Amino acid sequence: MARLIWTEPALADLEVIADYIALDNPAAASRLVRRVFESVERLERFPSSGKRPPEMPRTSYREIVITPCRVFYRVEGDDVFLLYVMRAESLLRRWLVEERNRNR
Repeated sequence: MARLIWTEPALADLEVIADYIALDNPAAASRLVRRVFESVERLERFPSSGKRPPEMPRTSYREIVITPCRVFYRVEGDDVFLLYVMRAESLLRRWLVEERNRNR
């Protein structure tokens, strides 16, 4: 079973998204955070179950989509590093995912 490792920047990303949603609907923000954590847990058993991001097809990064979020991660051995959380409608900044992987 893989070990999930949330990076501080990824947790901060999720918090910013939830805080924004909470301005209008605190209950929806709470549900989103719960759904993200529950969805990410499947990576403990199936770390390669996410797809390669279409913007980065030839990398080892993967993503899972929990609407309205995309969660980017990388598998190294038995560890799954959760690197970046973004709103699905935003443009992916490839350099940011790569930088976060280097600085984890």
